[in-house]
Amino acid sequence: QVGLVESGGGSVQSGGSLRLSCAVPVNIQSYCLGWFRRIPGKTRQDLAAIDHDGTTRYSDSVKGRFTVSQDSARITLSLQMNSLKPEDSAMYYCAVAHSAYNCGRMIWTSWGQGTQVTVSS
Repeated sequence: QVGLVESGGGSVQSGGSLRLSCAVPVNIQSYCLGWFRRIPGKTRQDLAAIDHDGTTRYSDSVKGRFTVSQDSARITLSLQMNSLKPEDSAMYYCAVAHSAYNCGRMIWTSWGQGTQVTVSS
């Protein structure tokens, strides 16, 4: 465990917005940080990643709706989620990867405990 802590989840109506945050330990050595989600009974879905140089990547399912960002000190990771849909309901996790290879493929090394997002129709 590396001490990533997510917050900001909750319930929202379809079309609404939420902003998730993740507290990142100052001593973490990461090439990139990112977000994925899990829906019970389904495989993990990688959502977004941001490299140490600010380069971002998104899955097609959230591109244009979600925005990943980090503060200059890289101790807070955020995920702004707009135009939410019921199918976005899931447990959301922030995660870390330690190489360009893993970051490019969103292969995560560690993640937090998650924060629940529920979108009602």
